Amino acid sequence: MSQKILAKVEASSLKSDVAPFAIGDTVDVHTRILEGDKERIQIFNGVVIARAGSGSRETFTVRRIVAGEGVERKFPIHSPKIAKIEVKRSGVARRAKLYYLRDRVGKSVRLKEKRAETTEGTAAKPAKAAKKKTVKA
Repeated sequence: MSQKILAKVEASSLKSDVAPFAIGDTVDVHTRILEGDKERIQIFNGVVIARAGSGSRETFTVRRIVAGEGVERKFPIHSPKIAKIEVKRSGVARRAKLYYLRDRVGKSVRLKEKRAETTEGTAAKPAKAAKKKTVKA
């Protein structure tokens, strides 16, 4: 009974327009920052290395390299401080958590890019017509 009540309370604080992203994607996270009485948006871009939790407590971790030093930051997905999440590049990840990227340096940090599957290539090529043979009598 109490689980149902908690689910209803949580549902009111969930965002409806969360961008679909996955582990291994390179994202830009637009965060609202208050400086005095002014509000501005700061962009943190990097690779999503983890997602955890569920409901209003769901978070994701983004990692990037700044001046040769690795920087990781955790964001709650449904926070009002997050203006938007923009997916820049989709990477191939065969694991749920990419913590092994912490030990990597240089080009080995990069992930393979997911290719968008297009059906144009097969439909665009017309089938070759068979040549007719003429028989001389």
